[in-house]
Amino acid sequence: MIVPAVQLYSVRAEIGAQSAKTLTSLAAMGYRAVEPTFDLLGGDPRAFRDLLEANELTACSLHGPLLNDHAPAVLEAATAIGADTVIIPMIAPDGFSDLAAVKESARQINAAAARAAEAGLRLGYHNHHWELESRIGDRHALDVLAELLDPDVLLEVDLYWAAVGGADVPALLTRLGDRVSHLHVKDGPATVEAAMTAVGSGTLPIPSFLAAAPETAWRIVELDRCDGDMLEALAASRTYLAGIGE
Repeated sequence: MIVPAVQLYSVRAEIGAQSAKTLTSLAAMGYRAVEPTFDLLGGDPRAFRDLLEANELTACSLHGPLLNDHAPAVLEAATAIGADTVIIPMIAPDGFSDLAAVKESARQINAAAARAAEAGLRLGYHNHHWELESRIGDRHALDVLAELLDPDVLLEVDLYWAAVGGADVPALLTRLGDRVSHLHVKDGPATVEAAMTAVGSGTLPIPSFLAAAPETAWRIVELDRCDGDMLEALAASRTYLAGIGE
């Protein structure tokens, strides 16, 4: 069983000048891995890895801009913190507006994956809601994208945004299969603008979502925003996932 991780974007407000304290708090909750974003490494990936090791945490992956001039630095940072996978956080909605746009998005991702492979890293793509809202014929644009990606490109399925985008999430996960290597697990009212809640306290059928995902896929708790105390919500999320055997 993979112990749930935390996407550190959730604690971007807390981590700032208190990286060590925040990571210690997450470790105390029972998390054993984190998914940093490139801009939260403080400009010193090796020092960040030292903080992870001091708290017995590992990096399951790294989010970063891989489709622009920052790509070399992101790849170097992933290696420095010990992550074996880098994730493209997003491509804007116009990259999924029609078939030609999806083909261009796939071309860019495949090119980035080739560069990552040269550095000994895997590459994945993380969805938001618009890849599901956009339709190519009668199919979600994300399904079309998946078919156009090279076989080694991974997918990080954000369960919340997939639901907001109108997907049947278990069916989507079944179609995408084993190339789903990472999941973003979050909960809430499942709307674009509303604040999120601790996993298990919102409207989403989290157990059925997770049951449809590959057992080997990382379960990464992420709350983009939260009305209450973020650390308390992350602790409650960890407790909930442990309670359902995740």
